[in-house]
Amino acid sequence: MRSFLTAALLGTSMLGVPTLAHAQAMSAEEAAALRAELAALKAQVQTLETRLDAATGQAPASAPVPTAPAAPAVTAKPATEISWKGAPEIKTADGWSFKPRGRIQLDLAGIDAPDGVTGARGGLKTEFRRVYLGVDGKIPGGFSYRVEADIANSSVELTDVYMTYGPGPLSVTAGQLKPFSSLDDMTSDLFTSFTERAAFTQAFGLERRVGLSTQYKGKAVLVQAGVFGDNANDLLDDANNSIGVDGRVVWMPKFGNTQLHLGGSAHWRDLNDPAATLRYRSRPFAHTTDLRLVDTRALGASGERGMGLEAAIVSGPFHAAGEGFWQTMRRTGDTDPTFFGGYAEAGLVLTGESRGYKDGAFDRLKPAKPITDGGIGAIEINARYDHLDLNDGGIIGGRQRTALIGVVWAPIDYIRITANYGRVKINDAAIASATGDRDYSADVFGLRTQVDF
Repeated sequence: MRSFLTAALLGTSMLGVPTLAHAQAMSAEEAAALRAELAALKAQVQTLETRLDAATGQAPASAPVPTAPAAPAVTAKPATEISWKGAPEIKTADGWSFKPRGRIQLDLAGIDAPDGVTGARGGLKTEFRRVYLGVDGKIPGGFSYRVEADIANSSVELTDVYMTYGPGPLSVTAGQLKPFSSLDDMTSDLFTSFTERAAFTQAFGLERRVGLSTQYKGKAVLVQAGVFGDNANDLLDDANNSIGVDGRVVWMPKFGNTQLHLGGSAHWRDLNDPAATLRYRSRPFAHTTDLRLVDTRALGASGERGMGLEAAIVSGPFHAAGEGFWQTMRRTGDTDPTFFGGYAEAGLVLTGESRGYKDGAFDRLKPAKPITDGGIGAIEINARYDHLDLNDGGIIGGRQRTALIGVVWAPIDYIRITANYGRVKINDAAIASATGDRDYSADVFGLRTQVDF
């Protein structure tokens, strides 16, 4: 538009040339009037150009054009993010996530018992205690999942296989998971004080089962309950029609640097089979042997019920925990025996860290100065007294009392070495010594090297 106006001005000027030439023949008054008319026309053109520049946001031709400051660079958020939590975790902006997970536990363990008790099943032996491989992640809408299996010792056994829905404090889970019972059992085997859990957790069959459960997790209260069948690896048995109900309540307030844990659990199970049997037994804190020095042997039963109490405290580098669990075997036409198991333990992290605690269970021991930063990692010492009594109501399954001491070294977050020694005292043992004695003592030792991701 400005070019058009300029051209018009030039054209007008050209038309004025002959007029000026003719003006030489005019009088002085006529020439002055003509010049004034041309100046007015030029002023009108400049006014129109100024108005046009203002309307289009352009600076006048005679004025310098200011340079606008450069806009800050905007980095677009990637659709997919990859972080590292012991293994790569992939997350998308719309709420999907995927992370491989696993663990390897290599054990060296053994038992030294009186002659005639262990036979070829004693002495030091090694085994892959667990080799877990799996994945977990989240799905948009408040869903999460986990699929995991144990492939140790050339066999495959499903462990955690479930899906959870719960965008808030209340969640629902379906699949194979741990029924809600003992603190020691709910604590992952990655974070236990010793290489094996309390004897009663094994004796009373506290294992993963397929079921439907719900959980409420508040700031200081945890409520868990579920309906369960049997372990996924046992469900192919057509006679396995058992059904159980489990529940657990935990009060877990934190006062400054002190974490308190008080809880209780209840268990009820109907075998739903007139020919069903139950058997309670336990190894002597060494999984490398299949010896069970306390054993009720198989007894006809219609079901079972149990009740547990648990307490723990974590205060700075010190922790203590204790549990008691009473399991009653329901027998048709006979007295219902009640068996007891429990433990009390205390521990201290010598390097100053606190034992981990999360959501009603003990958690990872994280070194403040791992060896990757020039430190020595975290070192924890523990002591425990464990008690299991399988004698009641005319059933002689034996009593097992064990004093344990152990040490845990975590050089970095995801590597852990655990060593423990125990003195086991047995009464009414299921296996007699070479001299026929059923009351004797044995020594057990365990060493575990562990990595997880």
